[in-house]
Amino acid sequence: MSYTNSVLKMMEEKYAGQPLFVQACRGVLNSLEPAIKANETVYKQNALLERMVEPDRQIIFRIPWVDDKGQAHVNVGYRIQFNNAIGPYKGGMRYSPSIDIGEMKFLAFEQCFKNSLTGLPMGGGKGGADFDPKGKSEQEIFRFTQSMIMELYRHVGADIDVPAGDKGVGAREIGYMYGTYKKITKLPEGWITGKGLDYGGSLIRKQATGYGTVYLCQEMLKEQGTCFKGKTVIVSGSGNVSIYAVEKAQEFGGKVVAMSDSAGWVYDKDGIDLELIKKIKEVDRARISEYVKTRKGAEYHETKKGDLGIWSVKCDIALPCATQNEIDLKQAKELIKNGVIAVAEGANMPNSPEAVEAYLATKKVLYAPGKAANAGGVATSGLEMTQNSMRLSWTEAEVDEKLLAIMKNIYKNMSETAKKYKDPLNFVLGANIAGFEKIARAMIAHGVQ
Repeated sequence: MSYTNSVLKMMEEKYAGQPLFVQACRGVLNSLEPAIKANETVYKQNALLERMVEPDRQIIFRIPWVDDKGQAHVNVGYRIQFNNAIGPYKGGMRYSPSIDIGEMKFLAFEQCFKNSLTGLPMGGGKGGADFDPKGKSEQEIFRFTQSMIMELYRHVGADIDVPAGDKGVGAREIGYMYGTYKKITKLPEGWITGKGLDYGGSLIRKQATGYGTVYLCQEMLKEQGTCFKGKTVIVSGSGNVSIYAVEKAQEFGGKVVAMSDSAGWVYDKDGIDLELIKKIKEVDRARISEYVKTRKGAEYHETKKGDLGIWSVKCDIALPCATQNEIDLKQAKELIKNGVIAVAEGANMPNSPEAVEAYLATKKVLYAPGKAANAGGVATSGLEMTQNSMRLSWTEAEVDEKLLAIMKNIYKNMSETAKKYKDPLNFVLGANIAGFEKIARAMIAHGVQ
């Protein structure tokens, strides 16, 4: 049994109850096989893979809080500090009732490789709480967030672990976190990113993940002699990532015809009216079904389990930006049948392993995994950390220029790595190995820690 397979077997037995985490590890380790074989003796002697799949630290804590009626509640908080070989732990905090330790570990593991690919000195981490912000008052969210930071503050810091926003955690929640941390520690430092512009935040942060997905996809297309211009595009989701992926795709000349939310999806043959989507989602905080009440030529379809959903729409470019495992094998085959030429992941692991295999098997579909394609958000968080350390602020144009340069470099690294290992269009292999090799070199240089 190979070194890689022996570690995978151990993972599958040890963490059978954490399927997302095991799926992420399996996907990465299988693609690393060529790089592992080339250095197997050194890696095995240093137990490199065993150390790489185990977090440095798993912090689990209770979060007691009181609602507006005076009733006390208790939620569970998590912070997974996975690997800091190349820099402070870095990764978002999310609020979602579905969160568990397996999901947190999957996200933190992926974050290690994503952060490595940016070229910035950032390790990987992730966190959150099984708290549902929907239907909660502003004061309830404040009290919950304050209680969470009362425990978390002792584990984070500008040079230790730098969280950020994520699903369910936006500018409001970041403000509450920052204010509570500063009050407890008396340190007005950049320990968290995604801050407001008035207290250390960076321009372009809100747009960064969506913009970055399109920037990388454009580089991928350009190497094949094409681009977004004149292409039909589908973008799943309707949060920040999706909205700003649509904005940049339209700017590059693509025609986005479909978007979605957790309830359903809309199709607009004339092209999505992004200003209307922004009003529905960012101002009214309503369902995407409201879109068809204004755009009479558009169609709304409710999402039903097992159907093709938004992926039944014919497109040239698919940008899944909603959630993990949103595209299964049946949906991937439908995209391929309908002539898709590029799939770039704006979300974390939105394609199932079987879907990814289907893309790669065609040798025609350009597929960019999330750890490369959605790295724009954490890249800009890294730029925010730099601005905080230097006590300055860059202009919107400066940040956007640096983001574009980072995404171009990510594509260059994963493309060159794929070519080096004789599989030039396998960007899963390229991204995973490029991210892995940097972390591996650092871990070996530090000794067995």
